[in-house]
Amino acid sequence: MDIWEIDKLFLFIAFVIPGFISLKFYQLLYPGVLRNASDQLVDAVAYSCVNYALLLWLILIVESSSLQVVHQNFYYLFYAFVLFVAPIIWVLLWSWLRTRELFQKNAPHPVAKPWDFVFQQRKQYWVIVYLKSGEQIGGKFSTKSFASSAPADEQIYLEEVWLVENGVLQRAVKESAGVLIGASEISHIEFLNYHG
Repeated sequence: MDIWEIDKLFLFIAFVIPGFISLKFYQLLYPGVLRNASDQLVDAVAYSCVNYALLLWLILIVESSSLQVVHQNFYYLFYAFVLFVAPIIWVLLWSWLRTRELFQKNAPHPVAKPWDFVFQQRKQYWVIVYLKSGEQIGGKFSTKSFASSAPADEQIYLEEVWLVENGVLQRAVKESAGVLIGASEISHIEFLNYHG
């Protein structure tokens, strides 16, 4: 049995590619635990089937029309949409639904960790990082700062370091190029509204 036979290749493209695109796009939006290839293959086939089920009415209309004969380019563009664009649209729609309050009563938020939820918003903050040692590190989390996201271990880079006295940011540390802090050292982080 040769996988490269045209009918088998067509089935592979039709029933794996749309689901694979959905899986990879969702993982870009919401990185999580990496899964083995066999589990992802089953999911890809399942998501491809969902894609076809949702578009079945449109596929039937196109197939019963003369589009393939009259406007062959539009016909192929339609199937390119089905294979490559629709899977991304379903992910965006699913993502939007999962962040609505009404939907969250029955399903968890798609972002698994508060760390990722806060930092993926890319807002600017003044922060005070409380270390397990009792030390406090203050700084600015802004456009040149960075926080890791799942599945990587949590780390935060603050582009400016500030001196903290009695829980208040006093002044920027001269000549500082920022600070990188690993989550294993952090007790908790306080976020303060940034007014630049």
